[in-house]
Amino acid sequence: MTTGKPSAPLGNVVAPLDEWLAKQAREEILEPDLPIVDPHHHLWDRANHRYLLDELLADTGSGHNVVATVFVDCMAFYRGGGPREMKPVGETEFANGVAAMSASGVYGKTRACAAIVSHADLTLGAKARAVLEAQIAAGNGRFRGIRHAAGWDASPDIRNSHTNPPQGLYADKTFREGFAQLAPLGISFEAWQYHPQLREVIDLARAFPDTSIILNHCGGPLGIGPYANQTPAVYARWRKDIAELATCRNVTVKLGGLGMKVGVFDHFDRPVPPTSREIAEAWKPWIEHCVESFGEARCMFESNFPVDKVSTGYAVLWNAFKRLASGASAAEKTALFSGTAARVYRID
Repeated sequence: MTTGKPSAPLGNVVAPLDEWLAKQAREEILEPDLPIVDPHHHLWDRANHRYLLDELLADTGSGHNVVATVFVDCMAFYRGGGPREMKPVGETEFANGVAAMSASGVYGKTRACAAIVSHADLTLGAKARAVLEAQIAAGNGRFRGIRHAAGWDASPDIRNSHTNPPQGLYADKTFREGFAQLAPLGISFEAWQYHPQLREVIDLARAFPDTSIILNHCGGPLGIGPYANQTPAVYARWRKDIAELATCRNVTVKLGGLGMKVGVFDHFDRPVPPTSREIAEAWKPWIEHCVESFGEARCMFESNFPVDKVSTGYAVLWNAFKRLASGASAAEKTALFSGTAARVYRID
């Protein structure tokens, strides 16, 4: 069952932003030697926007010490033919090719796509195992997990996730039959949904305690449609559910994604892009609550580029994260900026 609403076409979320981002004040890079593993970015070549290895490296090479990245599902370069359920394997083949180019060292020190998260339709039930095995083979040792997005809301003002999921996907019996295939194969799961659906993630995590679940984008707080101008109420509900989700020891959380246009901030709508200090001050209650709930060892800062590029440039974003972590110890900073991501995604 679907709602008939259009799914979110990720390529349309980002428009050319060079002129606007050029207005952003240049900042000195904070703690330039601190190693970073960026655990969430996309690559694509859409009709209205291109973000491939050159564009990624221009961002990661803007001053911070980004040593590795994780590619995450965005329906990029699916196979053009063959069985429908196997088409997402093309995305892993593409990302692995980019990773091989990067691993040659020809393009610099950053190991792009050192880990790969793609998609498999878990509503195939137990038959999803064949797709997962094909993904593992295509990843050439780099495939780590899948994302089957569940973002859904009753409001017509809020697009479904790009997979156009039905309401209550994570509770669906057949979906869970597919989900049960992950842990035996050593595959993690990326949970992407909106904040009113966090309890669905809690239930899923409790039902599958042996499966590693990575919560995307601080749990997806919404600030559009019926949630516009409702930030205090959204925060109160989100805060409670995040604290309960953190009791599930198999869940880690990505700190970022708050620059998307569906969120609670309007940085993308300002005449001049925000400074890192402005971003840090705005995002602080959300980021701090995640860290307080999960602990640094289960948190990782993420860029979510190029989607979050609608709100800020890459160098300024990571400066904002470093401001948010300014009171952390050296060990805690290592966890937040590289250690948690390296462990979860098994990156050397």
